[in-house]
Amino acid sequence: MSAMLETPELPAVFDGVKLAAVAAVLYVIVRCLNLKSPTAPPELIYQDSALARFLLKSCPLLTKEYIPPLIWGKSGHIQTALYGKMGRVRSPHPYGLRKYLTMPDGATATFDLFEPRSEHCIGEDVTMVICPGIANHSEKQYIRTFVDYAQKNGYRCAVLNHLGALPNIELTSPRMFTYGCTWEFSAMVNYIKKTYPQTQLVVVGFSLGGNIVCKYLGENQANQERVLCCVSVCQGYSALRAQETFMQWDQCRRFYNFLMADNMKKIILSHR
Repeated sequence: MSAMLETPELPAVFDGVKLAAVAAVLYVIVRCLNLKSPTAPPELIYQDSALARFLLKSCPLLTKEYIPPLIWGKSGHIQTALYGKMGRVRSPHPYGLRKYLTMPDGATATFDLFEPRSEHCIGEDVTMVICPGIANHSEKQYIRTFVDYAQKNGYRCAVLNHLGALPNIELTSPRMFTYGCTWEFSAMVNYIKKTYPQTQLVVVGFSLGGNIVCKYLGENQANQERVLCCVSVCQGYSALRAQETFMQWDQCRRFYNFLMADNMKKIILSHR
């Protein structure tokens, strides 16, 4: 009889389950946020030259330890989501003029031109010719932020709008932007060279745009005329290795396949 009146063991087991659940959640948070990842200065790979030494001296940030924002700053996923969807608290809206160029096959290429808002530090005319990332254009927040900063420092900016990426610009030929076509970027650069014969060029490409600008500069040596330098930001170098990476479920990498494919489908269907 006394055995039947004893307290059952369920509450103790239940407390153990809750403790295990809390521990599992904490582990996922620490893993997803990369909280145990140590901070370190960036790894620099360069050839020792006068230009490299000048850049390192002029940009001490390159050799300093990178200390990200607390809690979420070590997670590339959260950084991508926050900046991609929210941008800055007060994202700038630089004013520019949209230019239209008719391509030989009937396509209509567009780019936005932003004039400098101050004198350049060396007093010369310098234009940044900018190629955004995949399916991006001059109205994206990271481009607006970059252009605003460049304008304030005396740079003219020309930003290519990838063919078909702008929702309010219809296609006038049966094609949109691709991963390797440099036709629209070349047309924009030629326009800048003819319109501003005194200007020097700084070529800038983000992600997919980095591939396009590097390909453009290597296609013909004449394309390098009046180019001071080229800056490729977050460029992918090997499509085959990237494909293997995006097929991995580790750290939710494969999830980006669905996001990028859905974005491309929306662009294609908007022009059907």
